[in-house]
Amino acid sequence: MLRGTNRICRNLVVAFSLAGLLYSAHAADAKPEDIVAKHLDSIGTAEARAAVTSRAIQGTLRFKILVGGAGEAVGSWGQVSDHRKSRFVMRFGSGDWRGEQFITDGEKTSYAAATASHQYSDFAKFVSGQDFIVKEGWLGGELSTAWALENLDPKRGKLEYLGLKKIDGRELQALEYVSKVGSGLTVKLYFDPETYYHVKTVYSAMVVPSGASHGITTSAQQHELRFTIEESFSDFHTDKGITLPRHYDLQYSEELQNGTTRLYDWDMTADAIHDNISLDPRNFQSK
Repeated sequence: MLRGTNRICRNLVVAFSLAGLLYSAHAADAKPEDIVAKHLDSIGTAEARAAVTSRAIQGTLRFKILVGGAGEAVGSWGQVSDHRKSRFVMRFGSGDWRGEQFITDGEKTSYAAATASHQYSDFAKFVSGQDFIVKEGWLGGELSTAWALENLDPKRGKLEYLGLKKIDGRELQALEYVSKVGSGLTVKLYFDPETYYHVKTVYSAMVVPSGASHGITTSAQQHELRFTIEESFSDFHTDKGITLPRHYDLQYSEELQNGTTRLYDWDMTADAIHDNISLDPRNFQSK
């Protein structure tokens, strides 16, 4: 009896091993366009998505400084989009810091000063230096009709399949976007392998100080500058055939040359989403 049980166990091990190999081989053959197609289907059918030409989102916002200081604030956020046009706003009701604003008409971008003294935030300065994030519809993900994966232009960049990656304890399908206009910024996108919901985007850049190549002693005293944006999407709901996340978390971190690290977090909830509403064209004009 024991010998028969051992034989069954060995057969099961072999079966699971073969299944794993088959899955790995299948995953290796996956193409980025297949992942994108399944992701878009997870939002809605092609007909349902095409029927949505504009969108307005309103919600609540909590901002926190997680590293490099202390402080938090409560405010509101919103986004309006019309085809490839988008305006994304984060507001605070009091204090010198007004919030953030990112606007694109699909070709040009603009940003609003974050403070009462007309200074731009570190986050806005970084994004403005990599403005394809806004122009091509990456920032904010599928919450916008300007979502980059719905409007991919091979002239602007290409996608590469990275396979399954373990992120935050989960195995996720991963793609990397290589922009033809971005300057040293890596964009990685992650999808749930069962639903193909887009659950995270990570933008990262490393800058080597100009004096780092002037000798070993000088290089040892230099610190690489690292910048990261992480967008996380969760709490997906379906309404009128369109599935979108209701929770959106945005983090921005920077590791500076003097060794200082700063990490900011914007935690957002979409309280209301309205499709196909009439939007004033002035929403998308550069300020």
